[in-house]
Amino acid sequence: MSRVLVPVAVLENEAVPLGLMNLLGTMDVTVLGYHVLPEQTPPDQARHQYEDRANAALTDIAEEFRDAGGSADYRLVFTADRHQTVDRVADEVGARAYAISGATGAVNRLLVSLSGDVAADAIVAFVTELVGDRDIDVSLLRVGDDDGVTPLAEAAGRLEDAGITVTTTIAENRASIDALLDAVPDHDAIVMGEQAPSLQSFLFGEVTERVAAESVGPVLVVRRPRRERR
Repeated sequence: MSRVLVPVAVLENEAVPLGLMNLLGTMDVTVLGYHVLPEQTPPDQARHQYEDRANAALTDIAEEFRDAGGSADYRLVFTADRHQTVDRVADEVGARAYAISGATGAVNRLLVSLSGDVAADAIVAFVTELVGDRDIDVSLLRVGDDDGVTPLAEAAGRLEDAGITVTTTIAENRASIDALLDAVPDHDAIVMGEQAPSLQSFLFGEVTERVAAESVGPVLVVRRPRRERR
């Protein structure tokens, strides 16, 4: 099974919704309990002060994942940089995706964005494994024309061959994030790809973070192959 990293602000009592736990039941999960340290705070000092409390919370979360039918372990990290830590630990555990938690009940409709410079083949393979034989409908969205590396019809065909019900939408003359956010309310969770770094992402924040901030449900971000991230 593929592995998904689930970051949790463990000392802020952040919870993982049961709907997300159930959705990830087809995956191996590593719960990344993290705490962002104030400046000048030595990690050893924070670990001495908070480690027992944090480990107890992470043990409970991992057990909840197992009760939901999945497989989970956990890591605890005290860090000054959340984003770098997520990326580093995802590499260490071999995670194909990471989750940005959001409130959700049962996931019956999954929105999958194939817009922009993303690893479309990796996204389709991930969604196929994520859905498995469950009754979860998938909506594929591409913004712009359909001349990507993996055209929408090809992606839909691969999912349909796996027994998944699929609809496709091409949104023209729209900004990617606007089209994606317009589609969010009709779905329970979102899958999207890790974007290649760009000037726009530096100016306006990562698209994935913006989508997560403006949507209610969880967002699963499929990572680019390592060779494309260097």
